Amino acid sequence: MIEWEETDTGLRAFDRTKTEISIGAPDWRSGGRGYDIERPIDETVSGFASELRFPPNLVTITDVESGERQHHGSDTGILTLPDEEYLANIHGNVKTYLRFSAPATIRKTCDFDALIVSFRDRIPVTLGFRSHHEIPVDTITIPPTTEGLATAISYASSSHKTTGSDRSFPTLRGHPPRFEVGDELRIPEPVRENKKDVDIELRVPDDFKTLFVTAPLAYYLQAEVIVENRTAPVLRAPAANFTYSFSPLPNYQHEVAEMLRRVFFLDCLVRNAGPYHWNLAEISLLDDLEIDSEAIYDATPVEQLVAYDLCEFERIDDELPDWHLSMYVEPSVENVSTLPYLLSNLSLIYLPESSDLNRNELLDASLGDFYRNAPSESNATRRAVAGGESCRSARAENVNSVERINPTLHRGRVHGWLAEGVPIDVFKADPSAYENRFEYFERDSEDIEVALVLNDEEMGDEHKDAADIYLDRAEDLPIEVTIHENLTRDELAELLETPCDYVHYIGHCEEDGLRCTDGNLAVENIEESKVQTFFLNACGSYYEGMKLIEKGSVAGAVTFNKVLNKQAAKVGVSFARLLINGFSIQNALQLARRRIMMNKDYAVVGDGTYQLTQCNNHMPVLGNVERYRNKFELEYNSLPISLVGGYYEPYIDGNKELHLYGNETSFILNSDELRSFLERAEMPVLYDGELYWSGENELLDQISLC
Repeated sequence: MIEWEETDTGLRAFDRTKTEISIGAPDWRSGGRGYDIERPIDETVSGFASELRFPPNLVTITDVESGERQHHGSDTGILTLPDEEYLANIHGNVKTYLRFSAPATIRKTCDFDALIVSFRDRIPVTLGFRSHHEIPVDTITIPPTTEGLATAISYASSSHKTTGSDRSFPTLRGHPPRFEVGDELRIPEPVRENKKDVDIELRVPDDFKTLFVTAPLAYYLQAEVIVENRTAPVLRAPAANFTYSFSPLPNYQHEVAEMLRRVFFLDCLVRNAGPYHWNLAEISLLDDLEIDSEAIYDATPVEQLVAYDLCEFERIDDELPDWHLSMYVEPSVENVSTLPYLLSNLSLIYLPESSDLNRNELLDASLGDFYRNAPSESNATRRAVAGGESCRSARAENVNSVERINPTLHRGRVHGWLAEGVPIDVFKADPSAYENRFEYFERDSEDIEVALVLNDEEMGDEHKDAADIYLDRAEDLPIEVTIHENLTRDELAELLETPCDYVHYIGHCEEDGLRCTDGNLAVENIEESKVQTFFLNACGSYYEGMKLIEKGSVAGAVTFNKVLNKQAAKVGVSFARLLINGFSIQNALQLARRRIMMNKDYAVVGDGTYQLTQCNNHMPVLGNVERYRNKFELEYNSLPISLVGGYYEPYIDGNKELHLYGNETSFILNSDELRSFLERAEMPVLYDGELYWSGENELLDQISLC
């Protein structure tokens, strides 16, 4: 659902997740008959304007009569359009369409700050908006049996808007229906009607383990899942007389992941032969496989599957992105309800395996990460000496420490754990977190509400720096920041029970709760958490964070043990900047903790894929800068979890190619070119082992001195 409003400078459209687009239009006037926009949209707005200023996004312009398409990407040149009728598709945080009939020019400002569409006079235009954030519309009810789960998985792909390789576009898959366990099978009629029959089936052994692992491939292929008395799964396409035999578990979970990877990324390349094509950097990989993309694009899903199976995918596998998300899920009836949310993110699903983790192993793992990331040996040694530094607990012996396990992790950039035990290096999910998110979509407030709590004056530095970050971001987005100090138990409980998007708590945590001025508050004693996301930057806050999830929150950052004040402040400030600038909560914490000695003491609970705010770059990106002879190498890395299958284009002079989300690209720049890019990039950057924000003077000064 999209809402819109007129502003002093033009228009603003926003969805229920508080993701928005602001459009500058100095002489905007609403009204007029408007145009039809024959695309999936949530809302249209018609009016009159002589100029429209958008965020600096990619744009595709289609001549409505001829169907001819033109693109405007990372260049700042002017695209001149003659007097015809056009539909512009603007790729951003909110999908935006612009239809008009007139001569026009399209350009980006020299600093890549805006995309500008200009007309000779004020003319009638129509804007169409669609949210990228979808919610499940229908609910499939199934009995707690393998047959019931197989049926639900078979119908999960009813949310797909197409078949074939275009299903690799994130906007054409849709959110699967909810799964609910009940007494009998109930499939809503719209779900039945929208299910596409692609003549592909997965016949699997009659057990929950295999079904959970099968779900992502079945969802993407739009296959029918059938349980029967067999030892190993088989993929069949009867019309093509095609059969692919898998191994039994546990090897099956790796084979099915490789099959999904093969089909998905080949779809991402083949679809470029269709109407939605760009100058994709990876498209040449098809030449290595001798694949005729135009013929395969027009083929049926079964014919595509057979062609993909016959090609030597291993020849190009290393040139494609790492898989974005892997979940380790206990295959139980209680976790059935989470499957649609994992499928929506196109997560791989593995069976959870782990081993015990003693204190020495944990210390070795933490210090190993720390020294690998350290900028230099002398600096690392200096940082590692923490003698005498105070902890975030007035009585450190009363901290609720957590026994952790060492998870067996497989392919993936980000990992989540939906099973027993508390692992390191993953986010600890909970079924309630996935449903809780929808409670926050119905709030009346359009602002992103941030509450910063300081309950110990000795930690004032983190409090001040975090407040500056939140207030600075509020200049770009509608963020309302409230600052609290020295809260009592009743005041903190009231804050947690009042609707809020994010609470950053700085203080102490002990066995009996979060420290307040008159004692400790145990989260289990509050009635309901109405805090969407949180950071409990205090010693041993894991259990309090899990209680917040159980009582209504979506995701949060916590600690497992005692944490040192200076290191906690370093994590807290970095995390604040990353989260408020659109990074998922898991990616934000992974980056923020990388420069502290005991980095394994921090983790995310709840849905670690969750994003609190939108990102100015549409997708969070990370830069890595290294000296290269007398120049610099800039590695540009997108960090997708949602919208996988999309593409990005770094706005660097001379670059004309787009890249698949998750693939890194690099550029050789001199110091002036690099400075120019960093000053407008608005992204975190690793340089000499340290994490900076791209426009920081300290980073820019170091670049200039080299």
